[in-house]
Order: sequence, then structure tokens, then C-alpha cells
Amino acid sequence: MILCNNLAARMPALHGGWKKLRSLYRRILYRASLLGAAQKGPVRIVVGSNGVFQAGWYPTEETFLDLLKPEQWERIFSKHPAEAILAEHVWEHLTEAQGLEAARTCFRFLKPGGYVRAAVPDGLHPDPQYRNWAKPGGCGPSADDHKLFYTYKTLQKAFEEAGFTVELLEYFDEQGKFHASDWDPARGRIHRSLKFDRRNRDGRPHYTSIILDAWKPGEPSRKRP
Repeated sequence: MILCNNLAARMPALHGGWKKLRSLYRRILYRASLLGAAQKGPVRIVVGSNGVFQAGWYPTEETFLDLLKPEQWERIFSKHPAEAILAEHVWEHLTEAQGLEAARTCFRFLKPGGYVRAAVPDGLHPDPQYRNWAKPGGCGPSADDHKLFYTYKTLQKAFEEAGFTVELLEYFDEQGKFHASDWDPARGRIHRSLKFDRRNRDGRPHYTSIILDAWKPGEPSRKRP
């Protein structure tokens, strides 16, 4: 009876240990899978995907591919650089210094002519409800973890300082005017955008993001869909 009681008392700890081992095993397997794919040709990855990704893209999470831990990227992409990186509403969870560090990680492990498509909440959006929802400490989901409320200028600066050439795709300017290019979703679909967010079904930018493409200098990948 004492043995049974002791075992019962240890069961939560044992269960937690097995969960950690399973999680580690899955991360190792996925890293191996991603490395195998990268060895066959440049891959497209989604950072902080939260399970959302397009066919032909590899979803990743902070637990095994952290923008602030280049050694994790080194294991996969040092000899086989990525073609493209998609990051929707990731950079606002980083401090200014971390955002620059993350951009430099992307630059380092992209092939020449590769790109990052990034989107963040728009700090110049003229709607007060939007700003209250998306600002650091706002009332929207995960806004309590937001560190910065970017404008198109500050987001562009972070990527340019990392070495990229930046093309702005969607953003509000200082006068509250919305700017939008006809960007190709095959290069990375941004769901919180004028075209794809259901809140914009009337064609007006009720909920949008700052969206940009940051290109690494070199032979361009733009011809590929």
C-alpha cells in the first residue's frame, strides 16, 4: 500500500517528464525533417506559425526555431539557406533591439535574393478601437505581450539596418491615408490584411497590418511564384 501511495504521488511528475521527452523528440524529428528538405533545395518557412501555413511552406515555432537563437538556425540553414521567411504578427513581440537581432538572423540564413515577408499591427491606423486592441498592453489577444507599436518607418528601418532592401506593401501614413500594393499571396499570405481579413469585406481597411517584403541583395527570387 505504501508503494502504491508513493507511486501515485509521483505520477504527475512522471507524466510531466514524459510530456517533455515527447516534446523534445518531436522537435528533433521536425528539425531533421526541415534539414532534409533544405538539403534538397531552398525552403520557405513560417516563423511563429501557430499551426497556420500554406502548402509548400514549413511551419516553425519559437520552441525549436527561435529568431533570437541563431545557433538553432545554424544547424539547419548554415549550408542550405532558406528561400523565404514569413512572419505575421511576430516582430511586435520583440523589443527594438531584439527586432533588429531577429532581422539579422533572417538576413544571415537567407540565400542571396531571398526575402522576409513581415506583418505587424499598424501604429498609425487611424481607428482608436484598432489601436486600443493592438497596442502594447491593449485589449486584443496576446497584446499584453506586445513590446512595440510599429509604424511603417520604424519597421522598415529595422530591416534596412539588418542589410535588407525593403518594399512596403500595406500601411497607413502619418495623415491616416492607407497605402496598398497588389502583392502576391503565393509569396506568403498575410491573413490580417486588406484582402484576406474578413473584417474588411466591404473593401475598407478596418483591420490591416503594416506589411513589407525585405529582400536580401543578390540574384532575385522574384520570378518564382
